[in-house]
Amino acid sequence: MTALAGLRIVDFSRFLPGAYVSWIAGDLGADVIRIEHPRELAKHAQMFGANADPTAAAQARARPTYHRNKRSLLINPGSPAARDVLHRLIADADILIEDYRPGVLAAMGYGYADMAALNPRLIYCSVSFAGQTGPLADRAGHDPAALALAGALSRLNGLPDPAMPGLQVADVLAGTHATIATLAALQARERSGVGQHVDVAMTDAAMPLLMVTLGRTDNPAALPPPTGAWQPKGGVWQCADGGWICTTDMEPAYWARFCAAIGRPEFEPLRMDVAAHPAMEQELKAIFRSRTRDDWVEHLAAADTQAMPVLSPAEALDHPHNRARGMAVDLDGPGGTVRQIGTPFRLSATPPVPPRPAGPPGADNDAIFAELGLDAEDRAALERDGAFSGDRR
Repeated sequence: MTALAGLRIVDFSRFLPGAYVSWIAGDLGADVIRIEHPRELAKHAQMFGANADPTAAAQARARPTYHRNKRSLLINPGSPAARDVLHRLIADADILIEDYRPGVLAAMGYGYADMAALNPRLIYCSVSFAGQTGPLADRAGHDPAALALAGALSRLNGLPDPAMPGLQVADVLAGTHATIATLAALQARERSGVGQHVDVAMTDAAMPLLMVTLGRTDNPAALPPPTGAWQPKGGVWQCADGGWICTTDMEPAYWARFCAAIGRPEFEPLRMDVAAHPAMEQELKAIFRSRTRDDWVEHLAAADTQAMPVLSPAEALDHPHNRARGMAVDLDGPGGTVRQIGTPFRLSATPPVPPRPAGPPGADNDAIFAELGLDAEDRAALERDGAFSGDRR
């Protein structure tokens, strides 16, 4: 048994925040049907490049973690010919996910009001840049712009100046919040019998990044500028071999162990002596340069401090702990092994389904059409009427 077996999701999402919700649901056993608009596929190819080699293109499709365990329906939602197909799907669905700008999907005929009338039990999850309401609701943007509006970009990683992050922070936050909200709406449906509209903004989802900082002041405007680290009680230190190690020994007991392990017990009473910190930081930099990263990791682990190596993505995927937790997944792709991230939580009684990488666009069209009662003649008529083309209709 899987946690979400029997649940059907119609997924119009194109980018990570919306696709994150259906990834988690697919891993947990839901039947996720990914609606792939030919025009959106063409736009994606323009943004990220297209591979002319069929095997390489199929390998690129199989690689993303957040597209696995989903079926693909290649169809143009903007085509009138596609409406009956999509209505049949949505009428029997539990969840619809979309990540268009507010009003765009409604203009195609698939807005919340119309779909709720078609299927009153439908949970309709909209993930957008700035939400469905508010002065900036009609604006578009990607991850860094969401962090900027949320007040998080200038302080991200403690950098003194705003900088583009190297990771998809707001995307993942929006995806996780949308997953939580959608599951909450499903639970509410158990009591009410009706669905609702879930509105998740990337900008909203990024604002919890400020929670800890705001909890330390009554005046956000008076916050001091970021320093770049927690040194010396915690920081990122370069080692003799050029590798890096991260320490977070902020609590008194861990700080005492850390000071003893590095041979500086005299630092222990200076934990809260801010005036002494700059000199301590410089000495710590020199101390860490005296041994290799892995030497320090082993030494500080033996002392039970909070030190961890700063791993590259490849090292993280190969680390014994991450492998033991199932967080590194190796799958057979059309062009070789693809490496993905595992489901980021554990359910003792309802484990995830085996991971299945995404196939080519439209790989599941025939099976889905058959389930909807559409025969070969129906499919030929859909093709004649432009349901599978990217034309604006």
